[in-house]
Amino acid sequence: MPSYDAFLLVSFGGPEGPDQVMPFLENVTRGRNVPRERLEQVAEHYYRFGGVSPINQQCRDLLAAVEKDFAGCGIDLPVYWGNRNWDPYLTDAVAAMAADGRQRAIAFVTSAYSSFSSCRQYLDDIERARARVGPAAPRIDKLRPYFNHPGFIEPFADAVRAAARTPSVSNDGFDLVFTAHSIPEAMAAASGPDGGAYPRDGGAYPRQFAEAARLVAERTAARSWRLAYQSRSGPPSVPWLGPDVGDCLADLARSGSPAVVLVPVGFTSDHMEIVFDLDVEAAQAAERLGLPLARAATPGTDPRFVAMITELVLERQDGRPPRALGELGPALGTCGSGCCRAGAGQRVAGNTAGKAP
Repeated sequence: MPSYDAFLLVSFGGPEGPDQVMPFLENVTRGRNVPRERLEQVAEHYYRFGGVSPINQQCRDLLAAVEKDFAGCGIDLPVYWGNRNWDPYLTDAVAAMAADGRQRAIAFVTSAYSSFSSCRQYLDDIERARARVGPAAPRIDKLRPYFNHPGFIEPFADAVRAAARTPSVSNDGFDLVFTAHSIPEAMAAASGPDGGAYPRDGGAYPRQFAEAARLVAERTAARSWRLAYQSRSGPPSVPWLGPDVGDCLADLARSGSPAVVLVPVGFTSDHMEIVFDLDVEAAQAAERLGLPLARAATPGTDPRFVAMITELVLERQDGRPPRALGELGPALGTCGSGCCRAGAGQRVAGNTAGKAP
């Protein structure tokens, strides 16, 4: 089995003050010709929360929890953290590992699924960072997708039950709406490992999302459940996955739903696409519709989620058998060069044209 001497947390990144908002958005959308006025509109989402995205603090909290769990399990790996789009940058983290003499690191990314923007783009950015650091850069192996791991599913199931107990949810029952980040349909169709581990029809990303939702739903007392997508960005001429969460809420209101619990199972923590797109925009839509609404929390630093990260490391490092719930089984631990491409003619990857953590 591989011998690792470092652990790397890789995430998206986000601004931590009003003066960082526009530079961050410009960085995320560089080369994609997003109009300045669109960036200014999105900047207002951040200014609403003091110009601070929650994601960096969430990464700090997760890294501290992982470090503690590693110590309790006898894993002697120093931890590092690098972002794709904001400080601390991934290149700086790789440079720090090289300066410390690290030779082979294992990386955990804050996305549970297979797609270009949630897997391949992280792999590409890791290799780009290694190339910038040069020959001293450590080899970095990414841990597998974990959309159906018990440590991801069980915290969501408990969060649904907690949300269903809030005063906004009627005693007459509730329906579940699971959300994930929308991506272009061409990108979704290209998602999945080499060799056809998942049927290519529709791609791995929507299939994994549907399976995670099913696994959570069957552990709750919901009347019904359905899938919706959020945070769509990009030109209207490009088909993206749907339905949109707002349209889904309107449909449920028309059908007489007593209450809805939103479950952002496409995400690992409550970053900006949760606190604005769901807690503000979706909540306002539900209020206009007269539809009682509650939102389930994401795993964040739930001990089971943290223990899952430790387990994934042991799975790769010591050969521990992989665990997965449901019918799809564990995702592949390594990816080929053709996995999860952007899709024919696509330059758009989720989080690039205006909505970002």
